[in-house]
Amino acid sequence: MRLAIERKPVKVYPDPKRVIARFFYNGEERGKEVLSKVLELTDEEVFAILSPLLQEFSKRHRSVTKLLLKNYDKVKFLLKALQVDESKVPHFTRLLMGAYFTHEYSIESAAFFNPSVVEDPDQTDLEDGERRLIISFRAVGEGHISSIVFRRALIDKNNDIHVIPSGDYIDEAEIVQNATYNKELFLQKALISRISNVVVAELDAKLADSFDYASLRRIILESQQNEPDPLKDSALERVLWLSDSYHRITFSTDTDISDRVIFPISEFERKGIEDARFVKFVEDDGSILYCATYTAYDGLLIMPKLLTTKDFYEFNVGPLFGAGAQNKNLALFPRKINGKYAMLSRIDGQNNYIMYSDKINIWENPVKLQSPKYSWEFIQIGNCGSPIETEDGWLVITHAVGPMRRYCLGASLLDLEDPSIEIGRLDQPLLIANPEERVGYVPNVVYSCGSIINNGELIIPYGLSDYCSSFASVNLEALLNRLKNQPSTDS
Repeated sequence: MRLAIERKPVKVYPDPKRVIARFFYNGEERGKEVLSKVLELTDEEVFAILSPLLQEFSKRHRSVTKLLLKNYDKVKFLLKALQVDESKVPHFTRLLMGAYFTHEYSIESAAFFNPSVVEDPDQTDLEDGERRLIISFRAVGEGHISSIVFRRALIDKNNDIHVIPSGDYIDEAEIVQNATYNKELFLQKALISRISNVVVAELDAKLADSFDYASLRRIILESQQNEPDPLKDSALERVLWLSDSYHRITFSTDTDISDRVIFPISEFERKGIEDARFVKFVEDDGSILYCATYTAYDGLLIMPKLLTTKDFYEFNVGPLFGAGAQNKNLALFPRKINGKYAMLSRIDGQNNYIMYSDKINIWENPVKLQSPKYSWEFIQIGNCGSPIETEDGWLVITHAVGPMRRYCLGASLLDLEDPSIEIGRLDQPLLIANPEERVGYVPNVVYSCGSIINNGELIIPYGLSDYCSSFASVNLEALLNRLKNQPSTDS
């Protein structure tokens, strides 16, 4: 007999009206042609074109003139090739030039799914039994490019969920390249990213054991200038792309959480940021750090990455390293266990693994924890977010794939002191797509990236057929009792 699970009567759908303004560039020659045509316009013609643009798009973007000037700054170097004194270009002409190199991108036009949930850092002014939540989603837009977006929600004493409507604007973060790189780890990731062994060996000889972005860029530019070689130049460019995988991003403090979007930044994630698994991590001293593992995808390779924040305004981003930081489905435990960080992973695409580390970004020696056991998980088993600590053990919501590529959710219970020991696993799915949920962008899928316990219930946000998202709940005591009385025989 399956556990009684309640589907909450709230769904969150993609909103194609939510757009960001992106830099658009078709190459140097085409860029010079466009700038030349704009320079031929009179001041009156420039204003006649620009004025209605500003009126229309100011309703869709915060500080639209700032966006246009930012994109103008990215192409103004072409004016030198046109023998134009950039200082003499009028302000309105600069804005119009920026407009020609700007396009809108709808980040939620295709899908809005695979949610993860954590407690909001702000829990002030609430009634007993209420909690304020931050929910992250994988939003998919044109070209199947994924980004991370957020919503705030309130869960009341009856465990009813109220998702706060999103704002009218979306802001991308400011990017700060301030990373210091460890040479050994950086070059290790370069080899995994299929960058030429010859180029890696050359950089190994020239870089210090610890280096910054400016030093790396200087060495690469010198190599390109001294030994021009198209193939080598391409490999060196990929090294710079890899360095972009380390960065800090910041949002303006006047933005609501729903205004903030983490859009692919580096070339190694240009095809999408997939399935962020957020967790509220408690340090040994009691301080809080919100962490998320996610998958960066460049169209060919995937790179597991770690994102950390204390306030959801400033985020540090970098790759994960080691034999255990492969494939997808990495999920960090919410605290250290026996003095070490702990992580679940699925390095082979089929089984669940567990690993421990002294450093949060280096993961070696993964040990197999779970294999497909029941018919509904014969294809693969993986986690649906970070383990949740209970008095009876670590509760892990799993996803599994069975016949007809049908995804469903299950649950397992791991030992608190030694989570490599599985106490029990449900022998039937916890949640499967019902007839109303099975049709979507990718049919027959339910999937989650993180759950939370509130007022005696496990609250599970989940994606429906990779199109929209909803919520389900199950009585925590009943679930734990079932798991304790259904011991695992998996090795």
